[in-house]
Amino acid sequence: MGGPGLLARAGRYRIALGVLVLFVLYPLLDRNPAHVNAAADAAVFVLLALGLNIVVGFAGLLDLGYAAFFAIGSYTYALAASPFYNVHIPFWPMLFLGAIIAGVSGALLGAPTLRLRGDYLAIVTLGFGEIVPTVFLNLPKYTGGTNGVVGIDKPVLWGYGSFGFNPVPYYYTLIAIIVFSVIAVLRLRDSRLGRAWLAVREDEIAAASMGINLTTTKLLAFSFGAFFSGFGGALYVAKLGVVSPEQFNFTVSFTILAMVVLGGMGSVFGVIAGAGILYEFQTLFLNDLTQWAHTLGAAWRVAFLTTVNFVDLKFLLYGLGLILLMLLRPEGLFPERRTKAIITERVAAEIPPEDVSAAAGATGAAEAPPEGGS
Repeated sequence: MGGPGLLARAGRYRIALGVLVLFVLYPLLDRNPAHVNAAADAAVFVLLALGLNIVVGFAGLLDLGYAAFFAIGSYTYALAASPFYNVHIPFWPMLFLGAIIAGVSGALLGAPTLRLRGDYLAIVTLGFGEIVPTVFLNLPKYTGGTNGVVGIDKPVLWGYGSFGFNPVPYYYTLIAIIVFSVIAVLRLRDSRLGRAWLAVREDEIAAASMGINLTTTKLLAFSFGAFFSGFGGALYVAKLGVVSPEQFNFTVSFTILAMVVLGGMGSVFGVIAGAGILYEFQTLFLNDLTQWAHTLGAAWRVAFLTTVNFVDLKFLLYGLGLILLMLLRPEGLFPERRTKAIITERVAAEIPPEDVSAAAGATGAAEAPPEGGS
């Protein structure tokens, strides 16, 4: 590609490039390690949301067990780089191997769900999401069981040394992988496969009649979505140093799905924003909100405010937030242009309730027998 084409693309994504520069400078502007550590954790969820957006946002396949692939990527690195098996394979090849194994697992999950849609697909994926952590929990000889795996090796970078417990190198590694992932996802979306995903999302029968191979298209959606969760899983446990089954329960899948819906299904940059907003909301804002409530409760002598803990109520708040979002902005906060246009067309095509009543009344009047008639 020539220089003018590259400059045109850079101009198209100038806001994203500006935000990227801010993220690169963030550890230099904020020297608080706790804040950088929280930003690195948020980046893991951004990576997960990008992967789930392929399955849910692009292909329209409702996946409620996405945390299972996160667990597979995490355990792949943990078992291959820890004292548990006394195997210490370097981090960088395991980063890609964990992603590949998670991607293959995604294809295996997709295979029995090819004929399922909607609620049935959601139930099957939910079951898979519960089975994987349970298997890790009940095979202590091979996975550590309840205790999990501890002492996981830290990444080592040539010329830098071990990452150790310093959150800054993890943060920059995640930023680099997110940039790579965004470019890959955008290329996938604009490819022939991406257009096939969008066609399947809108009308599966019509897509099949146009010659799209539903089997291959769905399996690739599950596989690519799981691939990115493998990246996130390996980095997550490498940073944390420990892994256990309770880290991958249903609440993780629900939280990632809520991030995708909040940002806008199908919108790459919207999903990134949704993941960042929701993660900071649950880790920072809810703690501050609880402290403010306790302070106001003590000042106003309101017992409820002095005892309430909004962190424990986060899923209640998520539910209320999603209800409001569906009522006021069903396409998400930062919708993708095509998704927004489709939803707008659907809303415009709907017959208002008063027109339906009028049409039903007219039909009933036309079909009703005349008075006195036989």
